[in-house]
Amino acid sequence: MAEREIDNRFCKFGTVSFTGLTRVNDFIDYLEQGKVMGTECKDCGQKYFPPRADCCKSLASDMEWFEVTGPGTLLSFSTLSYAPVGFGPELPYTIAVVGYGEYKVFGRIDKSIPVEALSVGMRLKTTACRLSEGKVSYVFQAA
Repeated sequence: MAEREIDNRFCKFGTVSFTGLTRVNDFIDYLEQGKVMGTECKDCGQKYFPPRADCCKSLASDMEWFEVTGPGTLLSFSTLSYAPVGFGPELPYTIAVVGYGEYKVFGRIDKSIPVEALSVGMRLKTTACRLSEGKVSYVFQAA
């Protein structure tokens, strides 16, 4: 019997990944293509970011990908002085929630935006980026 190949693409995401195994590994392929993607339930239309393989509203597993595009609205942000294991060398950094109407995106503010320039309600866009060691992620940049 042949060994089953493990799909561990998620190990390429971010600084430290809590798991390398997920049913939404295509998220990483999209980031490598410069696209930030979420999932939408084909049953009820509920949108998810981060992407999910199953809908918690309809309990369906029939999901499709959608691209996070256009400007969103900065809803909340915080600059971190302490970080989980693996993120310490990157301190300080600013995390935020950006609203896109039907869904919200949680992530980091790009270091090109000074904290003093941030204000709730400002327009930001979510952009794929490359990190060191060949990893990929996404950040919020000025729209």
